[in-house]
Order: sequence, then C-alpha cells, then structure tokens
Amino acid sequence: MEKLTTGRVAQLGGVNLETIRYYERRGLLQKPPRTEAGYRQFSPETAQRLRFIKRAKELGFSLDEIGELLTLRVQPKQKRGDVRTRAEAKIADIENKIETLAAMKTVLRNLVDQCEHCASDDECPILASLDGERSL
Repeated sequence: MEKLTTGRVAQLGGVNLETIRYYERRGLLQKPPRTEAGYRQFSPETAQRLRFIKRAKELGFSLDEIGELLTLRVQPKQKRGDVRTRAEAKIADIENKIETLAAMKTVLRNLVDQCEHCASDDECPILASLDGERSL
C-alpha cells in the first residue's frame, strides 16, 4: 500500500501542514504511523478524508458537525436520513444567516444614505450609531 508524506497528503488534500496537525488534535484524522526515522506516513485515504472535510467546511459545516458526518460515512448501519437531517438543519442555519445579513445590509445602507445627506460639520450618523447614541 502506498504511503504518503505529510507534504504530499497536504498537497493532495488541498490543505497546509498545520491543518493536518490541527485535524489530528480535533480527532478528525487519525495519527499516522511513523517510520523508524520519525517521518509520518499517511494512506491515500487520508487525502480523500481531507478533501471531504474541506468541502464540508465550504458548505458551512462546523468541525464538530463534520466529525459527525465522518462517523456516519464510515458506519454503514447509519441511516441516510441522519445525513439528510443534518443537511436540512444546515440549510435552515444558512437561511437564518442570510436573513440576518440582509437586515445588517439594510441598516448599513440606511446609515450610508443618512451620511450622504448630512453636512460635513454634522456628527457622522454611522459613528453615532456605533456609539449607541442614535437608534437604528
């Protein structure tokens, strides 16, 4: 079986070396065996697992959630519904974040509009709102 160096598995997984160490500490990756010289030797499956983690992060899953997904991935007795339920929960979370961001955008847009119409010697409405002196 082919063994990969840390640098090679990082390259194939699309991450840096510190990310691999961090994922090991978090329990997302198993610590690999070492050669007699102390070099770590990873299996090709580690690069695949790194790509899985990276893609799941891109979809908004936390590392804890990714750990759960990885568990579901390797336990064939788990139901697909469990994965679907987690994905649906993530969709709801994303929709909530979109609503929050849209509200933030509206508030900032209103403050910028107020800023355009104030005289240069007036107090800045943006800074005043951040100081809590003005209500949004």
